Amino acid sequence: MVVTSNGEEIQEQTKPEYDRKSELKAFDDTKTGVKGLVDAGVTKIPRIFIHDKSKLSDISTTSSAASLFSVPIIDFEGIDQGSAQRAGVIKKVRDACEKLGFFQVVNHGIAKYLMDDMIDGVRRFHEQDTEVKKGFYSRDVTRKFRYNSNYDLYTGPATNWRDSINCIMAPQPPDPQELPAVCRYDDAHDVRTIIQSKSLQL
Repeated sequence: MVVTSNGEEIQEQTKPEYDRKSELKAFDDTKTGVKGLVDAGVTKIPRIFIHDKSKLSDISTTSSAASLFSVPIIDFEGIDQGSAQRAGVIKKVRDACEKLGFFQVVNHGIAKYLMDDMIDGVRRFHEQDTEVKKGFYSRDVTRKFRYNSNYDLYTGPATNWRDSINCIMAPQPPDPQELPAVCRYDDAHDVRTIIQSKSLQL
């Protein structure tokens, strides 16, 4: 209640609560992700993407702090030439996963043209017709290929400005028909051979 200058009591107009869950669902139901927002001409970032300042950690951006961080580089050279070498690589992968969650692999045996084709395939997927992409939009983790925006959309503190595709290639790669046409590789045998030969079986 608010009391006016003449002593009248009036009901205070309150701002409606922010219903994050409903906004997340509305965004997810479009199945178009952040690219859909951009394509629609959105000029203001929706609230679901704005991080709460009180929950952000105080991250130093000084050059000295940045220089302390480095991405682990794991060399796969000789991984198939002895159990000691293989065990060492597996340990490095395990340590990197536990400590940082990511790493860079070198000497993995995957040809540059295959990596370039993969990057081009991802680009083609995101740039293709929205209605085609919607057919792959899913949160079902059992699907071999899925597209969505933020794997943790409903559980994260704020939504990240990104769309992702996920393709499960091991232990058994998907049939080519399970993949979007723009992402299919002409010689899937090459990809299967590389995956099977380089599998660490952690």
